[in-house]
Amino acid sequence: MARKDDPQTVEYETKAKNLLKAELKRKGVTYAQLAEKLAAMDIHETERNLNNKISRGGFSAAFLLQCLKAIGSPTLHLD
Repeated sequence: MARKDDPQTVEYETKAKNLLKAELKRKGVTYAQLAEKLAAMDIHETERNLNNKISRGGFSAAFLLQCLKAIGSPTLHLD
């Protein structure tokens, strides 16, 4: 099991955070707009919660996929 202080875990959390932030920017979606789009999917997060969660980068894969679906990003490029 990965530990929160493991350098590889930190590296991949940073990659996930940057990937999601880049997709939001590419789509021109703010955290407030993301909160609205997630609410339409019956996923309730405040703008502040989203800011904190994404800034930390320690969110689940499910949350990442929910956000990507909400903003209409059907494909993902990891490189």
